[in-house]
Amino acid sequence: MKTTPWSIRDIPSQAGRAAVVTGATGGLGYETALALAGAGADVTLTGRNADKGEAALRAIRARHPDAAVRYAHLDLASLASVAEFADRFVAERGRLDLLVNNAGVMVPPTRHATADGFELQFGTNYLGHFALTAQLLPALRAGARPRVVNLGSGAHRLQAAIHFDDLQWETRYKAWQAYAQSKLAMVVFAQELQRRSDIHGWGLLSNAAHPGYARTGLQSAGISLGREGQGPLLVERMSKLVEPYTSQSAADGALPTLFAATSPNAEPAGYYGPQGLFEMKGPVGKAVIGRRARDGAVAVRLWDVSERLTHVRWPASTLRVAA
Repeated sequence: MKTTPWSIRDIPSQAGRAAVVTGATGGLGYETALALAGAGADVTLTGRNADKGEAALRAIRARHPDAAVRYAHLDLASLASVAEFADRFVAERGRLDLLVNNAGVMVPPTRHATADGFELQFGTNYLGHFALTAQLLPALRAGARPRVVNLGSGAHRLQAAIHFDDLQWETRYKAWQAYAQSKLAMVVFAQELQRRSDIHGWGLLSNAAHPGYARTGLQSAGISLGREGQGPLLVERMSKLVEPYTSQSAADGALPTLFAATSPNAEPAGYYGPQGLFEMKGPVGKAVIGRRARDGAVAVRLWDVSERLTHVRWPASTLRVAA
């Protein structure tokens, strides 16, 4: 018997649930925030551009006039910005039921650094979210059935490893491998966060999702960070040729994230993505977790290194968790 693919119509009511979606002024983040708002969640969109934030709010309210949505500045490439956002959110809002760690940078052809000196992709895609989640933990623990969803990528299984000897790619920068490392780190983080939550009683459901090949403009944004004339033009042109056959819309690309964030069937430490050829497009289902992402020793080492780099500390004691 053929089953109907999971869609936004299957999202349970999110009324009364507070959500934060990073990088939500466009692409996957916007589609995720739009669907959550439509399901009744109280959604905070974050981004680095206030004009884009206001435009996203207007677009969501046009679709859902009664939506509870707001925009807040958050630059994942700055630990100071992460701390400022988290402190303000905890003080003003107090409770968080859903955190979607979505924001990302993809394959800038030349090496760039964050405000704290980290390689841009590792710092933005992973370390910023690691620090954000740690600093929002008090609000998450005050939430009801809190979830944390990390955005991974099929790239975490291709040319991917955690290069502990050169995490910041200072010796020899390779754009795709640096991107793959950042996404591998996100998948590892999702699983290790669940393991530690279970041990320490944090009460979280932590999982991950990837969009397949979603048409979001992220690839072009990454290329534009390079020096003029230095972008991988052949790759860009080839991508445009195969897009009609291998890609899907940003709205469809957001479905695995929304499943991970809302479905009663989403599992702790689960990983979700499209079910088509090479997980590029198609209906939502369980995605393949790469071998390196399942290495417990790597997970523990990465967690320890990340604490040192970001100067955040996670609590180890078991405290009361809100029902």
